[in-house]
Amino acid sequence: MNAANVAAGRSECSDDRSRGEDRPGRRDIATEILIVGAGVAGLYTALELGPRPVTVLTARALGHGGSSPWAQGGIAAAVAPDDSIELHVADTIAAGAGLVEPAAARVLCEEGPARIADLVGYGAPFDREPDGALKVGREAAHSRDRVVHASGDQAGAAIMDALIAAARAAPHITILERMVVEDILLDECGRAAGALVYDVALGARASVFAAATVLATGGLGGLYAVTTNPVQAQGHGLAFAARAGAVIRDPEFVQFHPTALDVGVDPAPLATEALRGDGATLVNADGRRFMADYHPSLELAPRDVVARAVEAERAAGRGAYLDARSAIGAAFPSRFPTVFETAARAGLDPRTAPLPVAPACHYHMGGVKTDLDGRTTVDGLYAVGEVASTGVHGANRLASNSLLEAIVFGARIARDLKGANLPTPGQPTAPEDRLSLPAKPADSRAMAGIRAAMSAGAALIRSAPGLATARQSIDAILATAMPTSGLLSVVTAIDLILAGAIAREESRGGHFRSDFPSPAVTPFHSEVSLGPDGHAAVRPKLLGPPTPDPTTGVSAGGAAA
Repeated sequence: MNAANVAAGRSECSDDRSRGEDRPGRRDIATEILIVGAGVAGLYTALELGPRPVTVLTARALGHGGSSPWAQGGIAAAVAPDDSIELHVADTIAAGAGLVEPAAARVLCEEGPARIADLVGYGAPFDREPDGALKVGREAAHSRDRVVHASGDQAGAAIMDALIAAARAAPHITILERMVVEDILLDECGRAAGALVYDVALGARASVFAAATVLATGGLGGLYAVTTNPVQAQGHGLAFAARAGAVIRDPEFVQFHPTALDVGVDPAPLATEALRGDGATLVNADGRRFMADYHPSLELAPRDVVARAVEAERAAGRGAYLDARSAIGAAFPSRFPTVFETAARAGLDPRTAPLPVAPACHYHMGGVKTDLDGRTTVDGLYAVGEVASTGVHGANRLASNSLLEAIVFGARIARDLKGANLPTPGQPTAPEDRLSLPAKPADSRAMAGIRAAMSAGAALIRSAPGLATARQSIDAILATAMPTSGLLSVVTAIDLILAGAIAREESRGGHFRSDFPSPAVTPFHSEVSLGPDGHAAVRPKLLGPPTPDPTTGVSAGGAAA
């Protein structure tokens, strides 16, 4: 299975691309800096670019359709008196199972507190102690209370509200809503030069030309049958970058949250990890607390461990439930209003009964490979947020480091671009194979089958036969599905994930192979690129033997070979 099943592959020659201005009836736009995506990563980067003009594209109305408003846990940063940058770095590296880049982790943790202050300046209403200090909580694999929340479990929505208000008021930001990006434009030198879009209001394609393009498109949870993400999050940004020639790093590392509410809703409502941080326990149908059978850190073990434990209890017929009656009890509605309201809609009351839970696709640790300033391997193309692989998450993201990564590296991209003398791109053109397809999303029936196949063979527990079956099932679906632009991006993203998962014959972090249950002796990154035929090719990037961070003493993979 590859994108050629949907559309013919394109060559790398510029004469194989359609020139935007040669197509009549289009509303083409020129801008200096283009940001694709308007979640926390995109809006924060845009704000930090001021006063340099920037255009932000969003596929739906601003604040709708993305994952950022759904983020419940908060942002991790060493802001408490008993915490330190070194401890945060150590926890980040330890959680990443040998694949965290130490330099990236240090940038994340050192710059995190200042970026929290930036969000406060933009109006983010973080929870406070009576003395005015930021209130912090504990989540899995953190050695200190360091997660900053807003309204208990509404951090993402609160931060988004603040950033939207600031962005709408910023004179340097132009926001274009209902603009569905389909691909990256390249000039004749292979430099990113903007984006091909479908303008929903006009019902037509258009080109947005730019000297620098920033991908902030989010994740890929919608490729799985059970996810806490919006179903529209289907990895399109990975496809855009890969088709433009960018290297995709570690696409096989997909994180499954252990405690989605198992109430038959799509997407699955999230029961934030902060509940377990505040003492909620995991029990089976008999009321027995089971995490002691799987890890000494119990409910605060790394997410991949907890997710597999929950899945094992469910597979054994014992069920899995989150019991917050003793730890939170009557305070549930005020401390965790989002979870409480969601449970109430399903007829559940967490004050009096445990909540049924199941693992759900939650976050993508891999992504478009970037340097510490957000630059991808394609000139003029940057990536930030979940679509990017900065090196901070490794094989298993530390809880609540994701929003922090978005703002830390968003600020670094802004600094890199703010005073840059950006070259004028050459002739921007769009891939011809994209233009030959209807500008429509993937068919919902085809997506239902694809999501089921990915959950069956490429989710929590993988194997060579399971991955092969997933590939075969998806191929069979593609044989009868209507080819569309959206389906092309979906298939490209899936090809990247499956290629990495098949090639990684080991178990590490969020990637567990039942046929290779141990980690490899030498850790390695998967660097995946699309060849001229559209097939995903994997190149392992070996890391040296584990070496301790000189500041923290925690071992991580050595420098890339």
